[in-house]
Amino acid sequence: MHTFFAPDLNGSTYTLPEDESKHAVRVLRLGAGDAVALLDGRGGVYQAAVADANLKRCQLRITHYEKVSPRSYSTYVAVAPTKNLDRMEWLVEKAVEVGVERITFLRCARSERRELKLDRLEKIAVSALKQSGQAWLPQLDELTDYAAFLKTVDPATTFIAHLEEGERTDLKHVVSQAPHCCVLIGPEGDFTPQEIELALRLGIRPVTLGASRLRTETAALAAVFTAHISR
Repeated sequence: MHTFFAPDLNGSTYTLPEDESKHAVRVLRLGAGDAVALLDGRGGVYQAAVADANLKRCQLRITHYEKVSPRSYSTYVAVAPTKNLDRMEWLVEKAVEVGVERITFLRCARSERRELKLDRLEKIAVSALKQSGQAWLPQLDELTDYAAFLKTVDPATTFIAHLEEGERTDLKHVVSQAPHCCVLIGPEGDFTPQEIELALRLGIRPVTLGASRLRTETAALAAVFTAHISR
């Protein structure tokens, strides 16, 4: 069954935007009576049928509604985006498919990318939502300065993954006891010692994702996956 994203759905009918209407009618060849699914990104899952297969305004009639409750735990990743935006697009796609509640992009001392536009990443998140059947669209945050970001999190449920020497706990051991967690992932050159020290002074705990040295986007996805399988 084909799935469409309907963030503004309200009522017993829904009209697809023009680009989606054209895709539904011309590409997917949907006609009157054909069944489709709709997701609003806020837990709403709808079954619908095509009422009017119009190329510009394809109208759907809602036949069934189900509200999917949020997970009993939440996973939040704050990551320094890579210079190659394709790798961040890959991360967003896979993290949404696995299931993540929020992604914040960090501007760190060693960050290769100093600016970031969310438009493309948000479209990828929606596409991944439809493909995976997830009911909740994660929040994507604008690029935020590292020090300012640390002031907004709860140190008790926040963890920093870094490669510096020192005692670090395996992430899977700490998230199993934390219904909500935020994991910080640094840029390709890692967090600076000063950034790590700042986090530790605030009470944020250092963690490891394993023995391998992971790329930024791989580490962020590993953190999301670990948070799921450890609960």
